[in-house]
Amino acid sequence: MKKLLVLLLLPVQLLAQHFTPADVQRCAKMAANVTIIRDNWGIPHIYGKTDADAVFGLLYAQCEDDFSRVEMNYIEKLGRVAEVKGESELYNDLLMRLIIDSADAKTDYNNSAPWMKKLLEAFADGINYYLYKHPNIHPALLTHFEPWYAYLWTDGSIGAINTSGITADDVKNFYTGITNKTSAAIVNTERLQTGSNGFAFSPSVTASGNAILYINPHVTFYFRPEVQMVSEEGLNAYGAVTWGQFFIYQGFNEHCGWMHTSSGVDVADLYTEKITRKDKTLFYKYDNAEKPVIQKPVSLRYKAGNTLLTKNITTYYTGHGPVMTERNGQWISVKAENRIKNGLIQCWQRTKANSFADFKQVLNLHSNTSNNTVYADAEGNIAYWHGNFMPKRDTKLDWNQPVDGTTSATEWKGFHAVSDLYQVINPANGWLQNCNSTPFTVAGANSPAKENYPAYMVPDGENYRGINAVRVLGSYNQYTLDKVIAAGYNTYLAGFEDLLPTLFAAWQKTALTNAAQYNALAQPIAVLQEWDKYATANSIATTLAVEWGEQLLPAIFKGVRDDEFPDEPLFFKRYTDTVSAATLMNALQQTVTSLSNRFGTWQVSWGTINRYQRNGAYPNEMFSDSLESMAVGRAASTWGSLPSFVSRYYPGTSKRYGFNGNSFICAVEFGKRIKAKSLLTGGESGDPSSSHFTDQANMYINGQFKEVLFYKEDVLQHVQKTYHPGE
Repeated sequence: MKKLLVLLLLPVQLLAQHFTPADVQRCAKMAANVTIIRDNWGIPHIYGKTDADAVFGLLYAQCEDDFSRVEMNYIEKLGRVAEVKGESELYNDLLMRLIIDSADAKTDYNNSAPWMKKLLEAFADGINYYLYKHPNIHPALLTHFEPWYAYLWTDGSIGAINTSGITADDVKNFYTGITNKTSAAIVNTERLQTGSNGFAFSPSVTASGNAILYINPHVTFYFRPEVQMVSEEGLNAYGAVTWGQFFIYQGFNEHCGWMHTSSGVDVADLYTEKITRKDKTLFYKYDNAEKPVIQKPVSLRYKAGNTLLTKNITTYYTGHGPVMTERNGQWISVKAENRIKNGLIQCWQRTKANSFADFKQVLNLHSNTSNNTVYADAEGNIAYWHGNFMPKRDTKLDWNQPVDGTTSATEWKGFHAVSDLYQVINPANGWLQNCNSTPFTVAGANSPAKENYPAYMVPDGENYRGINAVRVLGSYNQYTLDKVIAAGYNTYLAGFEDLLPTLFAAWQKTALTNAAQYNALAQPIAVLQEWDKYATANSIATTLAVEWGEQLLPAIFKGVRDDEFPDEPLFFKRYTDTVSAATLMNALQQTVTSLSNRFGTWQVSWGTINRYQRNGAYPNEMFSDSLESMAVGRAASTWGSLPSFVSRYYPGTSKRYGFNGNSFICAVEFGKRIKAKSLLTGGESGDPSSSHFTDQANMYINGQFKEVLFYKEDVLQHVQKTYHPGE
């Protein structure tokens, strides 16, 4: 009991030691320069004299809305999750320590330009001042935030970590001595596609003659809140910020807007290393030399009951990077940039771009390591860039596999200039789309040709969202904000165009081989045959199709890593060309039986089982059939739906609940004045007692957007609360 008491008191004691009177005085002075206006949706509009003031206010406001998410993001990047969640997280922590080095982040902070240091210090001060002012908040682990923490996470993407398919299990096996005899990466047995959609429309296809941008990231719910940052130093950005970061990641300013979609661009490579041992020293072969393997001790702590235990591990590095695993008797290292100083600079500077020329200049930092960019601006430009950070490589090699690490011939040959990248600027058709899909349909028929680019630059395959987007965007004209939103909410499930004909053919064959099953499934088949393939809340066919289709996905995507972007129609076709009729029919039979057992009938509408529910504060959310929930008509983007709502069953539930998909969605028109509409999953606050916990939930489900309050005079007409941080 004494040991437990010590652990409970420790965070408060540490905070008191860290936050000095001088710190309090400095933060109070900065807080006086910051005004936060919460509008009627609880969205913080942060006004500061300087950019650093705005950063300070932003982090303070984020902590007000959900400190636990802010903290957990940095616990993860520090590789310290096991200290909170226990030994099961130990090798996730080790993976993070291998690819993100805190010492490098500290060095980058020490070497930062004065203007950046001000932002970094304001970032840390905003969080620490919040903790000082809220002694009732008990951090899970981090009682004091350092300015260099921001350099641990220099990309706001949910997919910012690149390991070329290496998993925590790979790392565990290697560093615990379990040899992997195979040559392939471990793959997920379940695959439900996530990602994002970005659309841009030029003045030639809009009713107003202004460019329009559609921002639609698909991430885990509540991954980003909605904010505005304004300073007297030229900052005025609106959009979504990833918890704990100090820049708006998806959004717009008065002059331009940016949307990022996750990319399959190759930014991380694996190398096979030839290791020898001499007099207890390890060496790796490189050209005609043997170089010593760098050994770094790592001390990992993990929670065990009310105590913290320590595990010490010796990690290994070659000139390519950390050694992550072993395959076929060879050590495998990874070369990647999972934190990059210029990446943070690029994320900040694009929020202050005043023109197309400005934005392109920011792109020249080429430090966006994980995403594509969809762009529109007040000058009427629209543009798309596929990736940004792009190493040059020998095109004769297969970079999807580990390459020979013993020769300098396989090294990166510098970096591609932005002008080398796959890009489309102001296409003749007047619109652009990317849905984590192949860039070769980004502007429909006006897209650049595949043969003009190396395979490592554009490996992304087509998917059903991309197919649906090209069809939808090509059928509209005279776009308005509402028309753009309507296009973005098209729920057609194009994937079933390829799957269902094979099912219907299988059913016909069953008439000769299994008459009982043929007759038993005649009604469900008839429902599917009459279906228009749009997901809706009252559709029984949507329920049958999705529940049946999900059983097939592990086989369809067998061998595909979760970080890959395969050609989905190709994989679907390979599956339908080889699958047996019995497999398809048995899966449908299982779907019908499962629904009947749970609901007394297989005729269950999609909205009956596909639900939105928000209960409990992070990380203690829970789902229950006995608690209030809302019917949702959308489905996962896997099947081609442009708005994504990924749901699943949880222990003890007969219904499925959403956890991923549409998050922050925004349509913005650039003209003499910004016009924009937005929507956020559930609401701005992570506090269940807040009126802004689910105040946007019904709107979210129905696609009813709110007006964005971009100009201060509009914000002042919808004020809920005005205050300085700390008040």
